[in-house]
Amino acid sequence: MMKKMLCLMLSGIMAVTLLTGCGSGQGSKEEESVSKPQETGKEETADSEKEAVQTVTEPVEIKIWHDGDEAIMANIADTVNQALESKQISVSFEKKSGLTDQLQLYGNDAVNGPDMYFYAHDSLGTFVEMGILSPIKDLVDDSVFEGLLPMTVEAGTYKNTQYFMPVYFETLLFMYNKSLWEGAVPETTEELYAYMETHTDTTAGNYAVVNQHSTAYNVAPIINGFGGYIIDKDGNPGLDTKEMIEAVEYNKKFAALQADGDYNTVTTLFNEGKAAAIVGGPWLISGIKDAGIDLGIKSLADFKLPNGNGLAPFSGVQGVGVMKHAAEGKKDAISQVLVTLAGKEVGEILAISSNCAPANIEAYDNPAVADNEMIVAIKDTAQTAQPMPNIPEMSVMWGPAEGMLAAVNKSGEDVQTATQKYQQDALTAIEDMQ
Repeated sequence: MMKKMLCLMLSGIMAVTLLTGCGSGQGSKEEESVSKPQETGKEETADSEKEAVQTVTEPVEIKIWHDGDEAIMANIADTVNQALESKQISVSFEKKSGLTDQLQLYGNDAVNGPDMYFYAHDSLGTFVEMGILSPIKDLVDDSVFEGLLPMTVEAGTYKNTQYFMPVYFETLLFMYNKSLWEGAVPETTEELYAYMETHTDTTAGNYAVVNQHSTAYNVAPIINGFGGYIIDKDGNPGLDTKEMIEAVEYNKKFAALQADGDYNTVTTLFNEGKAAAIVGGPWLISGIKDAGIDLGIKSLADFKLPNGNGLAPFSGVQGVGVMKHAAEGKKDAISQVLVTLAGKEVGEILAISSNCAPANIEAYDNPAVADNEMIVAIKDTAQTAQPMPNIPEMSVMWGPAEGMLAAVNKSGEDVQTATQKYQQDALTAIEDMQ
């Protein structure tokens, strides 16, 4: 049953992970390992015979497959290689399109496959169920995780086991055009709604705030903030729960004052100055800069819902998992690479060079990081943000969740009717996986 589930997932897994990215062929080399001490010979003297034993440490290369930004991976590689040069440990990154398929084929291949992979955390459950990953805590001390933001550590836990070392993460933000926004940005969602009512003219095509109001990822801040969930850790969908119904109903009134809600529409409206604010992530920064917008940023966690909770967006965490064969054959080298990846130096260089928010807490003490408004806002959002579910069943939940939101926001369907209908669709989709 699980094999069938994994096969189905490989064709459409993790559409949301395509969003992840900071602002701005199979390997053929045979596996290398740290050699054991070798006896080099004996020296004889007039008084006695002495045996000299020399320990030779051969260079070890750790192969890491990824499907991310080449510049980000190059910065990580340079930092890790410099830190571990004296220990003769190096990392090499190789980009693989269709990384999930590639890991299914080569995850257990010590010769042609990677030693580690670098990817978003929400694919973790799929890789664990493939039987290719080693628990991270078999390789590093618990103290390493104490230096990381707790939310990012949680993202790497599957069935109560840590399989993933977080490196950086992203969340949605409230981004506004300082030239268009009037007065202070509100502190509550009700104040925000009042501002939208007085500053939105849908007929003229001018908006106070735009958001992808029928995309589950973008509505998650409200869903999670109301205590709802798309799917729980045990694989149970929650589209018809009381909390979900309340969240969808609440989101509906905001959607009525926003544009259609697709990505291209809301992005164009904001970049062309027809919307004063947008709910979006770091992936929008390049286009915003090109548009010459004087950008202001506020953490969604700073907006309080009527229940007193802050908005709680999903978070996408990027990091590494370790193949079982590498954990066994290159344990010492893998351990040192993991500790380095989790360190503040990698976090600092990613923040400074690529606008990535580090998982490492100490990295934010660097003045160059602390002065970055966007990165600090992402860090602040980690207080309420929830990691996207990393269980395999989540891959079939986006369709029912977004069908429900579109039915309510675009077709005017009754909220309770829509939630019940799409809950059944979700249950069917999960059953079909199994």
